Amino acid sequence: MENLEAFAEPSYGGEDYSAGSKDSAGAGQMALTLTPNAQIVLKKRYLIKDATGEPVETPEDLFRRVALAIAQPDALYEGPDKVRETARKFYDLMTSLDFMPNSPTLMNAGRQLGQLSACFVLPVEDSIDSIFEAIKHAAMIHKSGGGTGFSFSRIRPESDKVLSTQGVASGPVSFMSVFDVATETIKQGGTRRGANMGILRIDHPDILRFISCKTDNMRMTNFNISVAVTDDFMRAVENGTQYALRNPRTGEEVERLSAREVFEEIVNAAWKNGEPGIIFIDAMNRDNPTPKVGMIESTNPCGEQPLLPYESCNLGSINLAEMHADGQIDYERLKGVIWDVVHFLDNVIEANKYPLAKIEEVTKANRKIGLGIMGFADLLIALGIPYNSEEAVETAETVMRFIQKESKAASAHLGKTRGNFPNYSGSLYDCAQTPFMRHATTTTIAPTGTISIIAGCSSGIEPLFAISFVRKVLDGEELVETHPLFRKVAQERGFYSEDLMKRIAQRGSLKDFAEIPEDVRRVFVVSHDVDPLWHIRIQAAFQKHTDNAVSKTINFPFSATTEEVHQAYITAFKLGCKGLTIYRDGSRETQVLNIQRKPQYPQVEPRPRPDMTQGLTERVNTGCGKLYVTINSDEYGFCEVFAQMGKAGGCAYSQIEATSRLISLALRAGVKVESIIKQLVGIRCPSPTWGNGEQVVSCADGIAKVLNHHAHAQISSALADQMGACPDCGGAVEHEGGCIVCRSCGFSRCA
Repeated sequence: MENLEAFAEPSYGGEDYSAGSKDSAGAGQMALTLTPNAQIVLKKRYLIKDATGEPVETPEDLFRRVALAIAQPDALYEGPDKVRETARKFYDLMTSLDFMPNSPTLMNAGRQLGQLSACFVLPVEDSIDSIFEAIKHAAMIHKSGGGTGFSFSRIRPESDKVLSTQGVASGPVSFMSVFDVATETIKQGGTRRGANMGILRIDHPDILRFISCKTDNMRMTNFNISVAVTDDFMRAVENGTQYALRNPRTGEEVERLSAREVFEEIVNAAWKNGEPGIIFIDAMNRDNPTPKVGMIESTNPCGEQPLLPYESCNLGSINLAEMHADGQIDYERLKGVIWDVVHFLDNVIEANKYPLAKIEEVTKANRKIGLGIMGFADLLIALGIPYNSEEAVETAETVMRFIQKESKAASAHLGKTRGNFPNYSGSLYDCAQTPFMRHATTTTIAPTGTISIIAGCSSGIEPLFAISFVRKVLDGEELVETHPLFRKVAQERGFYSEDLMKRIAQRGSLKDFAEIPEDVRRVFVVSHDVDPLWHIRIQAAFQKHTDNAVSKTINFPFSATTEEVHQAYITAFKLGCKGLTIYRDGSRETQVLNIQRKPQYPQVEPRPRPDMTQGLTERVNTGCGKLYVTINSDEYGFCEVFAQMGKAGGCAYSQIEATSRLISLALRAGVKVESIIKQLVGIRCPSPTWGNGEQVVSCADGIAKVLNHHAHAQISSALADQMGACPDCGGAVEHEGGCIVCRSCGFSRCA
């Protein structure tokens, strides 16, 4: 970085951030190469804008701004001459796309707001003063760009005594509604909406009400909720025994419930719409690095960061997609990045402008940082390893063990040169073997949402969401984007075509494409190809060597049973996970009418035929004569098919009518149109014929071909229908660790 003045340009656009420069020439040794999606996300959500909404900085300017702001604390320890050297290092760390800090750091570093943390936990005691103090503090944090976690376990249960008024308490769930409404009114710095985690202990008397409080998807929309489950409770589930509910006000036992029945309530609610999640609270406290300071009661909104009351944590993720060479993990490069990132995150603690003085005090007393990863699925693909394999589990454990070891070594080095964290005495590190440690924790696996889009890699430790997807651009044009490694393999092995990429984009997965070699399909798996057990095993492998927790979504198909969800929770507990978030495809978009505890595919009723439809009719030449096929649509898509040939009463007429009725029934019952086409196309009769440049081998085949002609728009949106649509661009969204993320435009929301 020869152009040192690039780090000392005056500000522009009315912001005082010191690092901005319209001239990016010579600003760094690394050439910044961004995908089209990364450029869209940066422009829409991260770059500083003027009063008209137009960006006044480039991506290079942004990284320069962040690098210089985070380098400033070096002056406290090594003198002002060190700052520019460190700024160069941090700039290259980001522009190489080897690392990205959490979104508040990218948005706010070097700016007036200056709040750089994503995660906070606030205490909620059993008093009106404490409850509304927490709401006020949460509003301040949301406005600054952070998310908040709360444990409501100390609030007395519904109908308990209120001694000061001789009235009765409304309980924690009612107060959660107040938090939810307050959050709805606050936009996080204009770019991030407030997100909350609400936690209740399994032994709270209101636990059943809490479990069901988000059954209605329109309630508590700014909360993720999780049940804090104890080891004793899980043993009671296994043994089929009862457990005690205790009033937090008095500590007295008030009731005993069947552990299995309560556990099934959690399972059923999660099966319906993904909530509540489960947090294994005893596992979190076993790894609490400062037990003499306090016990862990809550986490941040996505569950991966256990924190003490008033504590915050700064997160960032290394891009593993960049950490390989010649078919092997490049551990030398990875080590250098780890040490630089620990330095970066330590400086964030100093550079941060905290929303509350108490948060600054507690955060600096423990100095927790959360170094995580992204691009794990990309790394596996580059190494030729299927995500759902023993080798992938071994790779996850090996690479995270290395990250944990080197992050601790880097923290110890900073502890020796800058001083240990103030609560080091009495911490888990307070022994002769570890005389120095700068940070109470160093590793966290967080959701990477938009920062993985900026880095151009797969999200967190999740599998690929899709091999190809359709991105909408100006004037409604759609561009097919394909995973670069898959495109490279397809071209090298001779099966690449634009038509194939479009068809893959319609489905997302490769499993139904017989023309693609089996070994390629095996490596390029997507999330919905992976059995939930493999998801959990990957999560558990990373958890073994992670200080805090691991954010990951365990995806289930729509057809999954409650028993499968039950087994997932049990497996996660036995494998040592600290929590689990599950999501069953379509469960938040579809009202399930019938819950069966025994394995059974969900039964559905077709939607009623609408009073008004819109349609088209196409004539098809068949060996039996001219067939007229009419396709009608309602607001949801195709809803019915009529086909006619000849006069009523004949055998052919009745068969065509029966086929049309069954197709209509299937469409209104939600069967995908491509599945119907697949069943009908190619059915042969004795009189095939040619028409419009293609062979029609039967009347059923003719109907299928008409459906296929007009189904492209509907099929291309099938993935969005399955996973939910982005409110900004209409593209498909991914469910990741309590968040939804759109990789087409960068929209994200974590509650």
